[in-house]
Amino acid sequence: MLNFLEARQAGLDDPGRLRRAEATRRVLKLELNKDREVERIHSNGVNTLDIEPVEGRYMLSGGSDGIIVLYDLENFSRKVHYTCKAVCSVGRNHPDVHKYSVETVQWYPHDTGMFTSSSFDKTLKIWDTNTLQPADVFHFEGTVYSHHMSPVATKHCLIAVGTKGPKVQLCDLKSGSCSHILQGHRQEILAVSWSPRYEYILATASADSKVKLWDIRRASGCLITLDQHNGEKSKASSEAANTAHNGRVNGLCFTRDGLHLLTTGTDDRMRLWNSSSGENTLVNYGKVCNESRKGLKFTISHGCSPEFVFVPYGSTIAVYTVYSGELITMLRGHYNTVDCCVFQPNFQELYSGSRDCNILAWVPALREPLPDEDDEVVSHSQKNPAFQDAWSSSDEEG
Repeated sequence: MLNFLEARQAGLDDPGRLRRAEATRRVLKLELNKDREVERIHSNGVNTLDIEPVEGRYMLSGGSDGIIVLYDLENFSRKVHYTCKAVCSVGRNHPDVHKYSVETVQWYPHDTGMFTSSSFDKTLKIWDTNTLQPADVFHFEGTVYSHHMSPVATKHCLIAVGTKGPKVQLCDLKSGSCSHILQGHRQEILAVSWSPRYEYILATASADSKVKLWDIRRASGCLITLDQHNGEKSKASSEAANTAHNGRVNGLCFTRDGLHLLTTGTDDRMRLWNSSSGENTLVNYGKVCNESRKGLKFTISHGCSPEFVFVPYGSTIAVYTVYSGELITMLRGHYNTVDCCVFQPNFQELYSGSRDCNILAWVPALREPLPDEDDEVVSHSQKNPAFQDAWSSSDEEG
């Protein structure tokens, strides 16, 4: 660290190098924070999380109970141990609450005055944050699995929606109607994601094993159908042509620069694609356990070198380097399947939601404990009965 500071002071280093190095160090030190709790509101699994990009302070959660909760992540108490409180929620008693499971929540990318939610009740709702009332509601013929607003769009206000039908629908916030339909998939659309680099480029993932990239300005729509074999599949192979995975594709995430796209499938594989050429980069992440029947919400770090991807993996979260595929660690703390996680880039923190109804906070460990501190903890645990195992068998008691 001192070397970085000296080089920065002498003008020998790019100012961003120290920032990237510190961000990377913090991500590598992520651990479950026992001093920070997120208030438990959901009575069923947590399916989706989103942190607003303006301040990085407010987080939305959506659950299988149909409830939406808004949390304030700021620690106003300045105490070491604190709880992230729910500011408000769309609970079961709210007249406009979703009837069934909420699958996706997302903040409006440019301010915190509006957010969106979609549900198995076949609706997409646009919410006014201040009044907690829906400003608009879009109705669909089938279950809604996923939706997404572009983080960079300035010339359109379209929300991409993936439903149980094979058509991708684009809803226009300005007109309040579905303005486009993208046809090409053959089964339900499990995940959608706009490019963070080009406002007209959209990626969609389907249960038909395919991932498509679209330019919504084109009449034909589809630019590329991703092929895991890069066009070199043997004719004798039983695998279908132009498939991204050998199973349902239920997760999509662009890297922050938009140059690459990560996908996950029920074939227990994760793949990294060049988003311009559609080429499979053939990075090997090994087995990435994925049994989800719906969308899987994973996330990528920002401002690190190298960048990391955080993927729900059973009841844990697997952390890989994006471009080399190396498994860095497994974050353990949940008691049931993890369905979503979201990265907070300002402080390199991670939040995860699980079917155990909990939202956990993973934060960088500040420093390594000194050897004498370890001794002190051991002696403290020996002296304090609260740290001792009080269990005994009935035979011993007798």
